[in-house]
Amino acid sequence: MKKIFCVEDDESIRELTVYALNAGGFEAYGFESADKLFSALKSDLPSLILLDIMLPGKDGYAILKQLRQDTDTSDIPVIMLTAKSLEYDKVKGLDSGADDYITKPFSVVELLSRIKAVLRRYEKNDTEKDAILTYKEITIDTKKREVTVKGEKVYLTYKEFELLSYLVKNCGIVLSRDKIMNVVWGFDFEGETRTVDVHIRSLRQKLGDCGRYIETARNIGYKIGG
Repeated sequence: MKKIFCVEDDESIRELTVYALNAGGFEAYGFESADKLFSALKSDLPSLILLDIMLPGKDGYAILKQLRQDTDTSDIPVIMLTAKSLEYDKVKGLDSGADDYITKPFSVVELLSRIKAVLRRYEKNDTEKDAILTYKEITIDTKKREVTVKGEKVYLTYKEFELLSYLVKNCGIVLSRDKIMNVVWGFDFEGETRTVDVHIRSLRQKLGDCGRYIETARNIGYKIGG
């Protein structure tokens, strides 16, 4: 049975969510703050975390950053829960490493569907994942989430790392912007595809001379190699 942690300071929403998840076939536990979550993570790691953004003390963005920086929790899927619906807030959460974003109020059916979709993506990635990916002078360690270029470590954001890995895994294949959005940002993220262009530009800069390996397919998308 998949275990899910729900971090939500509103007691009624937290209890309702945990009840719905348990009824939906998951083993769910609720936490009201960052302190309670991280205390629980010391002894048990869930299959997925539902994380509210507006929390007392440390907010959801800060919690997500801490989760992604810790090797023990960096690969746990995270779905953000929030009343905010602006595109900027969605992009901020997803670029920080969230796997999906649900705006309150949401239905139990939608919540369960999103959770199952994210878990399916992670299970698929785990079966396909190679520990080391390489393209010429670029080396990607998917376990340590480290990238080196010509032997020098390059620091990428969570989504930049996912984007580069996806390009290298599909070496020689032109990937459309929509396809990249689907895989890297999640199939139900409705952000503009210009997000892909912004991340490609940043990625090229960070890769230095090797940034030229990322080629633009005019009016379609991008590819690396081939």
